[in-house]
Amino acid sequence: MVVTLLQTWTWVVVAIMVVYAFRHWRFTWNRISARQRPYYQDLLDSELPPVSIIVPMHNEAAVAKKLLDSLVDSNYPRELLDVIPVDDQSGDATPALVYEYAQQYSFIQPIYNLQGERGKAAALNRALSLAKNEIVLVFDADYTPGRDLVRELAMAFIDPEVGAVMGRVVPRNNAVNLLTRLLSLERSGGYQVDQQARYNLDLFPQYGGTVGGFRRSVVMEMGGFDALTLAEDTDLTVRLFINGWRVLYANRAECYEEVPENWNARFTQLRRWARGHNRAFFVHIVPLMLSKKLSLVQKIDGALLLFIYTVPPILLSGIVVNALLFYMGAIPVIPGIIFAFFVVAYNAFGNFAPVFEVGAAELLDGARERLLLLPYLFYLFLFNSWAVTTGAIDALGDFIKTRRANWDKTKRAGAADAAR
Repeated sequence: MVVTLLQTWTWVVVAIMVVYAFRHWRFTWNRISARQRPYYQDLLDSELPPVSIIVPMHNEAAVAKKLLDSLVDSNYPRELLDVIPVDDQSGDATPALVYEYAQQYSFIQPIYNLQGERGKAAALNRALSLAKNEIVLVFDADYTPGRDLVRELAMAFIDPEVGAVMGRVVPRNNAVNLLTRLLSLERSGGYQVDQQARYNLDLFPQYGGTVGGFRRSVVMEMGGFDALTLAEDTDLTVRLFINGWRVLYANRAECYEEVPENWNARFTQLRRWARGHNRAFFVHIVPLMLSKKLSLVQKIDGALLLFIYTVPPILLSGIVVNALLFYMGAIPVIPGIIFAFFVVAYNAFGNFAPVFEVGAAELLDGARERLLLLPYLFYLFLFNSWAVTTGAIDALGDFIKTRRANWDKTKRAGAADAAR
C-alpha cells in the first residue's frame, strides 16, 4: 500500500511539471511568433488624469533619494501629481530625507507612521485614506522610474474596465555579481515573455505592486489591502479579476530596480514572496474557481499562477519519494528514468523563468551575449526551490494557526547605479 501511494505521487509530480512545461512553452511561442496585443502607450491625450503616487518606506535612506529625484524630474504636470511617501517607523535617515523633499516641493506630502501596524499593506491603506486622486501609482523605494513612466501607466485607465496596470521591472545593478546577473535573466523572462504573453492571451497578467497602479475607488470598495498578507499585489490581482476588472501589462513602461546583491537577502525576499503568495492561494482559490466573471481558461491560468509557489516543494517531495522507492527496490526502471528526465527538464520547462522563456526574452531584448549565463540557472533553481519551500511551509503554518506574518524587508545595497 505504501509503495503504491509513493509511486502514484511520483506520477502526480510528473503531471504537474508537464502542465507548467506546456504553460511556459505556450507563453514563449506566443511572444516570439504571434501577434502582440497593443497597449495604450502611443495614445495622445490632452486630458491627463490627476495621479497620486504612494511610496512605502522603511529604512530606505540608501535608495530613496534616487526615486524622489526621479519623481521630481518626471515630465508629468506637477499640478496633477500628489506624491505620498509613507515612512513606516524607519530607524535610519529616511524621515529626515522625506521631510527635506517635502519642504522643497509642495506636491510631496509624506506620512509618518510612528507607531502601530507596520508593513506594506498597512502603509498603503494609510496613504489611500489621504490620497486625493482616483488613479494611484505605487513604487517601491528602490525603484527608479523614467521621466515618461507616470504618463505611460496613467494611460491604462482611459479604459473604464481597467482596474490595475503593471509596468516592466528592469534591474539597474545587474552587473554587480553572478547573482544580480541571474536575477536579471529571471526578470527578463518573467516580464518580457511571461507577463506580455498573459496580456496577449487575455489571461492573468499580474499587478506587481512596485511599478503599477490601480483605481483608488475600486480598492477602497473591496476593503483596501489585506494587512495579513505579505503579497498584497497578488492578493489585489486575484480580487480584481474575481470582481470582473481587467489588469493590463505595459511592457515598454520600464522602471529600474535594485535587485538583491547577496544570497541571504535574496533568500529572505523569496521566502517572503512565497509565504505571501501561498496565503493568497489558500484564501482565493475557491472564490476564483467559482467566479462567474471569468472564463474557464482564465480560471485555469489564475489557479496556475496562485499555485506556482507551491510547485518547488512538490517537486522536492517527488525527489525524496523516488529516493525512498529506490532504496526500497520498488522503483521500476522505465518510470524512474522518465521521472529523472522531468526533474532535470523542469529546470528548463518549469518555474522561475524557464530557460527557453529567458532565452526568448534575451533575443527580444537584443542581449544575445547573456545567453551564455543560461546553464547557471540550474544552480539558481536549486536555491530558489529551497527558499520557496521554506516560505510555503511558513504560509501553511500561518493559515492553520491563523497567525500574522511579520514583514521582513529586503536589505538594500544602496550603491547600485546604471554605470556598474
